[in-house]
Amino acid sequence: MSRRFEIPATPENMVWGYLDSSTPPVLEVASGDVVTLHSFPAGGKETLPDTLPVPADYQLALDTMPQGAGPHFITGPVHVAGAKPGDVLQVDILDVKVRQDWGFVSILPLLGTLPDEFTDYETIHPVVDHAKNVCVMPWGTEIPLDPFFGIIATAPPPAWGRCGSPVPRAFGGNMDNKELRAGTTLYLPVFNEGALFFAGDGHGVQGDGEVCITALETGVTGTFRLTVRKDMDLAWPFAESATHLISIGLDEDLDDAAKQATREMVKHVCERTNLSRNQAYMLCSLAGNLRVTQMVDGNKGVHMMLRKSLL
Repeated sequence: MSRRFEIPATPENMVWGYLDSSTPPVLEVASGDVVTLHSFPAGGKETLPDTLPVPADYQLALDTMPQGAGPHFITGPVHVAGAKPGDVLQVDILDVKVRQDWGFVSILPLLGTLPDEFTDYETIHPVVDHAKNVCVMPWGTEIPLDPFFGIIATAPPPAWGRCGSPVPRAFGGNMDNKELRAGTTLYLPVFNEGALFFAGDGHGVQGDGEVCITALETGVTGTFRLTVRKDMDLAWPFAESATHLISIGLDEDLDDAAKQATREMVKHVCERTNLSRNQAYMLCSLAGNLRVTQMVDGNKGVHMMLRKSLL
């Protein structure tokens, strides 16, 4: 039987702005155990509202934690017993809920998809209506919540040292992929003993692209089942839902990110079927949907969605 654990949202259980394989684990679990953890919005005190209450645990983190090279609060790492470099960590995303009564959306200097066109910098604080499961924009529009963690990761290879949180890489990280919601499974390469699982950067809702640099940045609570897979050969993140395979491409160049997402999908289709590479490539052309994950994280993201019923 798997065990269940919860990691409290306290400064000693989080890092701010980086991922590092030398960070001591905050929890050790067995393969197949279930972990619930909490996340705060990205950013610092400059993002706080003037008239809305700030949760006490979030304020404590802002007041006491040292910030690294990025703006993201990240919980972990969790050591998963038995995981070795070369293995795969299967992350079943069991549940994600917004835990805060507001979030923020910002236009920030030199960031976003159109940084030279939007220089009237602004931060707004949409209110979360938990009963209706929406966020309410200042002009009245209600947007249904669809929460997810912007950052889900294993620790980077030790040789890479401390990696700033903004740029997603082979270990996952700040992928900002809204498809990584409850009910989806993410597979991540393992580069360290114990895998060293992290999650953070709570998002209440986000469009593909995340064009202005932010989603609805807010606090979320998530529950994950962490399973070591020694029967998979994976050098790059990959995901699947009940209905779709989801390949992930990350690169500074959007074209190259799209190429990687396509290449990864072809690989996984071939592994799951008797199709040749040519046949899998043609299937992707007819039924695979490339989507721009995000445009704003250094390495841009493209993911491909392919219905599993077509395999």
